[in-house]
Amino acid sequence: MGPQKTELVAFPRFCISFEAVPRDLYLLSIRSFPMSNPAQGFSELNLADPLVKAVTELGYESPLPIQAACIPPLLEGRDVLGLAQTGTGKTAAFALPLLSNIDLTNNTPQVLVLTPTRELAIQVAEAFQAYARHLRGFHVVPIYGGQRYSFQFSQLHRGPHVIVGTPGRLLDHLKRRTLDLSGLTTLVLDEADEMLRMGFVEDVENIMSQAPDEKQMALFSATMPPQIKRISKKYLNDPVDVKIEAKTSTADNIEQVYLVVPNHAKFEALARVLETESYDGILIFTRTRVATMELAEKMAARGFNVAALNGDMSQQSRERTIKRLKTGNVDIVVATDVAARGLDVERISMVINYDIPGDSEAYIHRIGRTGRVGRYGKAILFANPREKRLLLSIERATRQPLKRMEMPSHDTVTRKRIEKFRDSLVALVEEQDSMEFFQDLSFELMEEMDIDMLQLAAGALCMAQKERPLQAEDSRALNISHFDEPRQGRQGRQDRGGPKGRQLQNMALYRIEIGSADGVEIRNIVGAVANETSIRSRFIGQIRIHQDFSTIELPDDLPQNIVDHLKTTHVGPKQMRISRIRNEGPGGDGPREKRGWKPKPGKPKSKRPKDGKVMEGAEAASEKPGTGKPKKVKTKKSKAAKKKKAKKAAAKKKASKEK
Repeated sequence: MGPQKTELVAFPRFCISFEAVPRDLYLLSIRSFPMSNPAQGFSELNLADPLVKAVTELGYESPLPIQAACIPPLLEGRDVLGLAQTGTGKTAAFALPLLSNIDLTNNTPQVLVLTPTRELAIQVAEAFQAYARHLRGFHVVPIYGGQRYSFQFSQLHRGPHVIVGTPGRLLDHLKRRTLDLSGLTTLVLDEADEMLRMGFVEDVENIMSQAPDEKQMALFSATMPPQIKRISKKYLNDPVDVKIEAKTSTADNIEQVYLVVPNHAKFEALARVLETESYDGILIFTRTRVATMELAEKMAARGFNVAALNGDMSQQSRERTIKRLKTGNVDIVVATDVAARGLDVERISMVINYDIPGDSEAYIHRIGRTGRVGRYGKAILFANPREKRLLLSIERATRQPLKRMEMPSHDTVTRKRIEKFRDSLVALVEEQDSMEFFQDLSFELMEEMDIDMLQLAAGALCMAQKERPLQAEDSRALNISHFDEPRQGRQGRQDRGGPKGRQLQNMALYRIEIGSADGVEIRNIVGAVANETSIRSRFIGQIRIHQDFSTIELPDDLPQNIVDHLKTTHVGPKQMRISRIRNEGPGGDGPREKRGWKPKPGKPKSKRPKDGKVMEGAEAASEKPGTGKPKKVKTKKSKAAKKKKAKKAAAKKKASKEK
């Protein structure tokens, strides 16, 4: 009878211990213990003494669940399949036992670790070096793209014991025959699901095929898609399954909240959040590389200590940015998903999803950058009012509801600014040995300016605030923070009247430089305006689509920044280039037509404004110069009208033939 597959399930409040018995089986005992008082330490896991000494110096008191579950079988040479979310301590789970089995007298690569990104490769290599600080003669080399080949050639020539690299660059070295895997004893796939998502599966299988058949393997992944299961079945030999069971797919020590904010107000919302939240280091995620640079520049202009991190930057620049974040020289990094993959910086206490991720797995990996190895972290998700479905899918995937975060008010921002100013003022006063000169100057200025002490202090405070006012501005755009209600379908309607009960007072007429010739429909315009401004549908008035332009009624007090934002908003292939025509309704300079008006039965249709003429309310935009009369505008006939006309013609032709 062949060996049986062993499955180990590690729970956050349980310690798993192993005892070796004949026939390579394990006796598994589970002992309950509170997380604050674990039952065993690293010394009980049969690790080499230099490694136990190193982890003790690094401040590790006891093994985490995945470490307690993986270290014993890896020490015994078993294959391991680990399923655990990011930030659970799996680097130490495979690095410590593999270092215990390293033969330091053999200067050939014995352990190969594959990672999806350069940043993760560097961090895993640094972790190996930190754990092996008392292993004399140990050598580890990170191999990744963006680094000079000549440097990597010299490092490989030294004979490293462990190589940590990305699939692409490792394949290059294998093709150049500058990397020899004939002496490899262990191969580790870290973040396997991310390598699958980035399209590295073929490269990984190519590398694995060039490694010796007799080798130990370990595969770690946050999720287990079908392709990862196929690889594990194909290459792993009777693996020990280690699963970190949790109530949620994200760490419990990460507080997850969401903030509903329209697209045009996201930056102001971000500025308010950063001014009111307490943080050490922050990672902000955007969808594109260009967005990282644009957002970082805008934040720097506001006085934030920020840097961008994306794939367009050179490897040297990316490493420098990460080092600055680690050392505290920069507090905020704006990054893309790929650039920040595997980033492990202790001082990251908050992750902000400035752009909502397209899938739930990306969200899980994003927020895994904070709350690492049991530390507290906070994740804030910016959700557009039209992105409720994406938010719900994230909640389903994480099996954890996200709490609603209220937009920080301008009063809260003002109080925070005053608190920071007061702390700076107190520190300044305490640093000064004597304030006698300034006290004398104060009395002198009071006499010269004929003002009292309170007026002088107020003037000094006004000067001290410089370009950063102590009093925050109130923004109406940030007060619109709701998920919009579903709207009734409007397909096929090229003339949108207001439904009953619509509040239509104080409306203004706007012209949009897109018409029926561009293939635009009513629903396209309504969707663009509502999505970009978060104006609820009942506050959008009548919309008329003509051949070369359209008109829309919007609230008369619409903020100018929203109008400016709509000018560059695309509807189909073109920008809206919206411009105001004139006011309508009470308080305006012209009458408005009744909403939902229809001709009475029996009345001639000619009394209804004919199709092809600009309706009342848009006459100012289309009247003949010097005549005061509206000009006719050619419009495309609807498909239904054309079909009806063709049907009548066919019937008439048929009748004439019968006669």
